[in-house]
Amino acid sequence: MPHIATIYRLGIKELWSLARDPTMLGVIIYMFTLSIYVAATAMPETLHKAPIAIVDEDGSPLSARIVSVFYPPRFNQPVMIPLSGIDAGMDAGEYTFALDIPPGFERDVLAGKSPAIQLNVDATRMSQAFAGSGYIQQMVLGEVSEFVQRYRDSSVPPVDLALRARFNPNLEQSWFGALMEIINNVTMLSIILTGAALIREREHGTIEHLLAMPVTPAEIMLGKVWSMGLVVLGATAVALTVVVQGILHVPVEGSVMLFLAGAALHLFATASMGIFMATLARSMPQFGMLAVLILLPLQLLSGGSTPRESMPVFVQNLMLAAPSTHFVSLSQAILYRGAGLDVVWPQFLALVVIGGLLFAIALARFRKTISQMA
Repeated sequence: MPHIATIYRLGIKELWSLARDPTMLGVIIYMFTLSIYVAATAMPETLHKAPIAIVDEDGSPLSARIVSVFYPPRFNQPVMIPLSGIDAGMDAGEYTFALDIPPGFERDVLAGKSPAIQLNVDATRMSQAFAGSGYIQQMVLGEVSEFVQRYRDSSVPPVDLALRARFNPNLEQSWFGALMEIINNVTMLSIILTGAALIREREHGTIEHLLAMPVTPAEIMLGKVWSMGLVVLGATAVALTVVVQGILHVPVEGSVMLFLAGAALHLFATASMGIFMATLARSMPQFGMLAVLILLPLQLLSGGSTPRESMPVFVQNLMLAAPSTHFVSLSQAILYRGAGLDVVWPQFLALVVIGGLLFAIALARFRKTISQMA
């Protein structure tokens, strides 16, 4: 109990220190309000190595020709799956597109009928879904026309492609941009706030006062982690409710509380990372430069801006060590696809392990730093 009381009081001290910093308060307010609104309409429309699954229920030469047109760089090699695997694969985020070729498709085409091919699209991957659905429609219709007429023609196509956009029926860019901006800001602010709190102690000379008190390095770290994490978590909840759902009218499919629980685990990991970076930097300008080198890869390579399937395999494996990769994955699954704990528990477990390792490394570095100061 004495340790808990000490950690609580140290956290309250950090909150009072943050309250007296109008610049940092302004940054927090901006990043969870106007920044989210601006990012909601700034999404690119590109298609590169989009993961696609195909259900070939026909098994005909025509269906084989359709399968053969999907190749890099626009698409990954198609994954052939059974009909029952569409929902599970898309719910898990394994495919952006799932194309279902019905039985008797070639027979109906040659008979002059208009059979329908179902295209399921994971519209949470906005940049791929918007451009990819149009590409797929053109490619399928082109192959069917060539098969029937023995040459490509711009006449009325004999097949009506039934497009099914899942999770974002109207392909609204703001739905993706707003939520991803919140996810990126959680990572950025948790690192900056905790790192700035430690450097502020050093610059104001109050770190020496703490060393003279009966407190341990772990208590000092935990006080900064819980207080700064609480600020970011509270700002996230307000932004999700007021800005995203209230102003932008973006629907949230899953449990907000489950998302905040995942955000809390992520904040523990990134706050520990911020303290570690603050022990390496000697001033705020140095910390700012170091933060740029860390934050840019975390945001660009974690799957928030570009799907991880579009990246080199080495980068995909390397980024599994970053907490932001798992946080982005669980956030997209919960907020976009309405996933429950039974789907995202691997990401929760990964955040627990990574957070514990980062905290241990930061604590060891922090102890070494204050021992040199003493």
